[in-house]
Amino acid sequence: MRILGIDPGYAIVGFGILEADRGQVKLLGCGAINTPAGVPMPQRLLQIQEDLETLIRRFSPEVMAIEELFFNTNVTTGIGVAQARGVILMTAAKLGVHIFEYTPSQVKQAVVGYGKAEKRQVMDMTKRILHLSAVPKPDDAADAVAIALCHARSHTSRLTRFGL
Repeated sequence: MRILGIDPGYAIVGFGILEADRGQVKLLGCGAINTPAGVPMPQRLLQIQEDLETLIRRFSPEVMAIEELFFNTNVTTGIGVAQARGVILMTAAKLGVHIFEYTPSQVKQAVVGYGKAEKRQVMDMTKRILHLSAVPKPDDAADAVAIALCHARSHTSRLTRFGL
């Protein structure tokens, strides 16, 4: 199964592509879609849509794992991220990619084994599990890889295989 992990944002959208097969997981690529500051939001959203569509067509993922929104005190930023997330979900749906959503604590639980793990612990375990020489950069890409890894580990659990 090919998994596209997404860390949603409007300035930076992190992505990571994993290939999962019979318990083995391999990183195929990762990076970020960057939109320039000062550009009107509609143009930023269009760039996210176009770049994501290119990514999906290039790697042909069966599924997309995306982090659910977490609103902190900055509502303005949260609204922009929500708009970008909507474009991301629409693009995946339009291209027939199945969508799975995970909370930050679900990602931490799947990758580290502890739902309240610190970010550095998640990054270190991601690096170890995928046998990488370094944590992916930028941080948004590393987060996206962890989200994809969460799906790979959750989707291949015994309960999922037995339809429970």
